Amino acid sequence: MISPLAYVDPKAVIGNNVTIHPFAYIDKDVVIGDNCVIYPYASILAGTVMGKNNRVFQGAILGAEPQDFHYKGEPTRLTVGNDNIIREYVIINRATHPAGETVIGNHICMMKGTRIGHDCRVDDDCILGIDCDLSGECHIHSKAILAGRVIVKEKCRVGSWTLVKSGCRTSKDIPPYILAAHNPIMYKGINAFILRRQGFSEETIENIALAYRQVYSSGTSLENAILRIKEVVAPSPEIDYILKFFAESKMGIIATIGEGK
Repeated sequence: MISPLAYVDPKAVIGNNVTIHPFAYIDKDVVIGDNCVIYPYASILAGTVMGKNNRVFQGAILGAEPQDFHYKGEPTRLTVGNDNIIREYVIINRATHPAGETVIGNHICMMKGTRIGHDCRVDDDCILGIDCDLSGECHIHSKAILAGRVIVKEKCRVGSWTLVKSGCRTSKDIPPYILAAHNPIMYKGINAFILRRQGFSEETIENIALAYRQVYSSGTSLENAILRIKEVVAPSPEIDYILKFFAESKMGIIATIGEGK
């Protein structure tokens, strides 16, 4: 059902069984997949391609122009997957350059007031709490949880299965499987409660904890800690992912020796 009080541009492509409530705004060159619900006063702007079964609540803006001085007005893109909950006043910016893309995965909950900057990537099954703010080119890996009012500065990453507690700010990468808290942000242990609830074995959790003891309790540099992990921790997909995350870090890792504890 599309309300006659909504604005839907003739060049928009609307799927089957889509509900668009009064006073919603659907721009040109927008694609909305089947079974989506667009609530009043939500705006879906040019360059946005949305999958199926998404709910976009009042006042949300998808595909806003990037807040980046490098943006020159070219057509750019935001891609949103399936089964997402996009709550009130969420703002998602599209990419800065035509070759780029802001990407929102599947099964993500973005709570009230969250802002996702240009060229960010949020992978599947994440939760972004009230008023979270991601600067440009951030990457939130799958199943991460950002509690309320978390600020992630440009180009930073948050690893899978990590919980970042309310009010944290980071200008560095936050590695996977951990709890991060306080300001300045720091490692507070393994996210063991969630890992157990999701079926990780005790052996796997112990190995993850052992790996992070080399990083955060050994009093050595990250480079030496990585060597120690390879020596003392049994290989596994989880340990491989941690080591890969470290190896690919360009921003540094939160609260490690030499990284500004």
